[in-house]
Amino acid sequence: MITISDLAKQYIINLLSKQKEGTNIRIFVNSPGTMYAECGMSYCEYQDIDVIKDKKISYIEFKIYFRKYLVPFLKNSKIDLIKNDLGSQITLNAPNAKLLKQSKKFSKLECKIKNFLYTEINPKLSLHGGSVTLIKVNSLGVVFLKFLGGCNGCSMIDTTLKIGIEKELIKYFPEISRIEDVTNHISGQHSYY
Repeated sequence: MITISDLAKQYIINLLSKQKEGTNIRIFVNSPGTMYAECGMSYCEYQDIDVIKDKKISYIEFKIYFRKYLVPFLKNSKIDLIKNDLGSQITLNAPNAKLLKQSKKFSKLECKIKNFLYTEINPKLSLHGGSVTLIKVNSLGVVFLKFLGGCNGCSMIDTTLKIGIEKELIKYFPEISRIEDVTNHISGQHSYY
């Protein structure tokens, strides 16, 4: 699924040798299946691993982790090392990151809703340190959303959902019947008040 060159492996081993013992690599894709998809790699410490939600690729010297739902978007990906006059740079080429059709679990409507949330709703929510993500759209047109960051546990989340997001989504997508919030809201220091 993900091919990694020998040069890239050596480069990663060298980078990890300078980190805390047990540190590995995480691959992420922001906004997968949309034209805004961006791939990257970061360090992954033990406490960042979710044994249920993460997929692991093991090498002798290190492991690469990524969320299981990213599998179709990371198909045929390549990690390589480019060397030029400016130095060395690790690259991640994920040709399917933007291709929604690679994943059977997302419909065209879901793609449109994801793009709408990313371009119209999340910029507004980010002003309060929050965001919203689409979980799924069921066969009855019910949209399931999850709130993150400052929106998780926010005292105004019901108003934001019903008067703001639901109204806008139904206006642009009349096939939607209603919106459901599936967030496990835990108020705390991260919540916006």
